[in-house]
Amino acid sequence: MKKRGKIDMTRGPIMPSIMFFALPMIAGNILQYLYTTVDTLVIGNFCDHTAIAAVGTSSQPIEVLLCVFLGIGTGVSILISQHAGARDLTGIRNACKTAVSFVYMCGIPVSILGFFAAPLILKIMGVPQDVWDNALLYTRIVLISATGNIGYNMNAGILRGVGDSRASLGFLAVSCVVNVVLDLILVAVFGMGVPGVAIATGTAMSLSWIVSIIYIRRKYPEFLFTFLPKGIVKKELGKIIRLGLPIGLNNSLFSLGHMALQTLINSQGSAFMAGWSVAGRVTGIANMAITGISAAATTYSGQNFGAGRIDRLREGRLMIPFASGAITLFFGLFFILVRMPILSLFTKDREVLLFAGRNVMIMLSCQWMYAVFNVISCIINGTGRVKYTTVINLLMLWAVRIPAAILISLFWDSRLIMLCFPVSFGFGLLCMLAYYAFSPSWKALMERGSAYDK
Repeated sequence: MKKRGKIDMTRGPIMPSIMFFALPMIAGNILQYLYTTVDTLVIGNFCDHTAIAAVGTSSQPIEVLLCVFLGIGTGVSILISQHAGARDLTGIRNACKTAVSFVYMCGIPVSILGFFAAPLILKIMGVPQDVWDNALLYTRIVLISATGNIGYNMNAGILRGVGDSRASLGFLAVSCVVNVVLDLILVAVFGMGVPGVAIATGTAMSLSWIVSIIYIRRKYPEFLFTFLPKGIVKKELGKIIRLGLPIGLNNSLFSLGHMALQTLINSQGSAFMAGWSVAGRVTGIANMAITGISAAATTYSGQNFGAGRIDRLREGRLMIPFASGAITLFFGLFFILVRMPILSLFTKDREVLLFAGRNVMIMLSCQWMYAVFNVISCIINGTGRVKYTTVINLLMLWAVRIPAAILISLFWDSRLIMLCFPVSFGFGLLCMLAYYAFSPSWKALMERGSAYDK
């Protein structure tokens, strides 16, 4: 199964392998960032700030509905990486066959459920009346393409599992160009506003899914990958659900928590909502490395666990997380310095810029803690130990971040609720370090490394 562009993380220097894997994903993150950034730029220059607020707040219910299945895609990635590490081609084929069927089983129901549930969700979130119509249109239109979104992320997980991180970059390049062109045509030329942006986003993501299917069939014919479902292997489905469902439920509950937090944001008015949304464009730039290195850490852990190379797990368990933290801190400090010129590209509204600038300063000064926390979580997940990380993620949000936001809102300044993030990041980081230090299961795994040391 040796392929050009595929990285075997079970041998060789650790950090070069991690970075070679992560760099295409970071580039892909930049392209994904362009999705939302171009949307915001086009809306900010051709519509008013209520349209920016609508797109920003609509992303939360979309995440809630899709995150369970995106987490299951991560489960597929973990399982594929373990099969790849063990050189088990039959296992990879069975996992791929099951994943294809799973996409169709889930995508269509999510689209239908999301379409009808969108008004209720937006009402619960307290979306202001001047934002309502655009938020509802955006949510419904994007969710129509849910199958494409789920399918693309499932296929990207398969490719990450076998060590191929370059392919997703090409898929995203194609879809990004389509998204930008459609944004300009539908919004700037035809004046379709928020619905135009939603159509562009949904079309581009569906195209990525189709391109990813074609790529896997041509590049990895031995996987016997298909366009349409060909059945499910129950054993593989059980493994995928066991690995992916806790991550997916965690992601979904995490997004649900963000919806609860968004409700507090919405209560501050459309200008504050727009500032929060615009700030996300800058914090997104600075945090590109987190997702790429985290995905590399999952594949590194899964491949080495599957191959029995526990010695390499032991060697990389702190090296990779703290490298991610250092990179994130560097970019965070840089973007704090240049935040206002970048923010002014999205809006000229002085009140919106004030809120956005404050948000960027607070978020980017503490994001390095999340970078370390997230990579440790991914290393643990790669070994199949997903329960602890799921619990800590939920506690970090529901027991720390949201209560902190409520307390800040009630007893201090409601427009400083973003301070709840550094509090929750610090809590999560301490919990992950405690797992490394005190978990009997993890200690036993690390001690097994001596059997593989050379």
